[in-house]
Amino acid sequence: MVPINVLSRYAELLVHYCLEIKAGDKLYVQSTTLAEDLVREVYKVAIKVGAHVEVDLSFREKNKIFLDLAGKDQLEFESPIKRYIIENFDAYLYIRAPYNLREDANVDPDKRATRSKASQAINEIFSKRTANGTLNRCLCQFPTQANAQEAGMSLEEYQDFIFNACHLYTDDPAGAWLEIRKDQQRFVDYLNRSKLIRYVGPKTDISFNVEGRTWINSDGRVNMPSGEVFTGPVEDSVQGEVYFDYPSIYMGKEVSGVKFKVEEGKIISWSAEQGEDVLDEIMKIDGTRFFGEVAIGTNYNIQTPTKNILFDEKIGGTIHMAIGQSYIQTGGKNKSVIHWDLISDMTKGKIYADSELIYENGKFII
Repeated sequence: MVPINVLSRYAELLVHYCLEIKAGDKLYVQSTTLAEDLVREVYKVAIKVGAHVEVDLSFREKNKIFLDLAGKDQLEFESPIKRYIIENFDAYLYIRAPYNLREDANVDPDKRATRSKASQAINEIFSKRTANGTLNRCLCQFPTQANAQEAGMSLEEYQDFIFNACHLYTDDPAGAWLEIRKDQQRFVDYLNRSKLIRYVGPKTDISFNVEGRTWINSDGRVNMPSGEVFTGPVEDSVQGEVYFDYPSIYMGKEVSGVKFKVEEGKIISWSAEQGEDVLDEIMKIDGTRFFGEVAIGTNYNIQTPTKNILFDEKIGGTIHMAIGQSYIQTGGKNKSVIHWDLISDMTKGKIYADSELIYENGKFII
């Protein structure tokens, strides 16, 4: 059982700092029944503010049941309710609380692809509204046994990991995130004056142009926790080789030891020490052989990889690059139904901006 005082603090942070909910705002909260305690606290805080709150709680294996049993017409159906919410609500909170991280591992890939295509129009509306600021959204985590086991932790240890990463044990979590925003802005300002970025590590030497693109200060409002700076590279400028040593779970399967060779922005060859079959499938999807994001993790309260991208991509001392869909707010132009972040340790690496060394052994030196 998660202490109610911590959940209350978590809810206050999500409603007030992350989503900046005001009286009259329409808030959509999505999670699973495992996160009921946190959803309840969020609901209380948002109702006190004067918001209109709608809640959607999924049950065990809902998505798997649908993908296993749905016919073509059902797979291609676009929910008018979901479209209305994404088009008209002011805020969207998604609380991750999985029952089983691998429950979708054996679903029919053709059905998965059909469903993804059916969701594309709503996803594009979501991307545009979050980019232009008319829809505030936040992704966060509730501790469940599934995530704890994947991280190699007890549930209590995993709770502490999440709450520490979110600065919930400080007297003023929102104040802590405001300080992070201020510190990271220095890096963003410097990077926004730069043109050519180069990541160098033991198995990595890759460069890309960011001229005309915008670096974003990810300060805990869109993701909680956060702690990263990111942008979208000029699509055809990415050049070199990159190795991602951190493992991740994608489509219910573990993938690790990923290596890409890139020429003129396009991934021309790929390999993985584990899960190469997943890579093979993903590379068939439109837009996945180009990069939609490049980023640097800055949250030093997160140091343990847990196979959860929400946390792992923020690890202080790492970089990550995402294949597929770009974020519109960065100026990125790549389009795909996929956005997959892959992470590399940089504690023995360097980053150059216009040939100047700006980062070494896991930390900025500017």
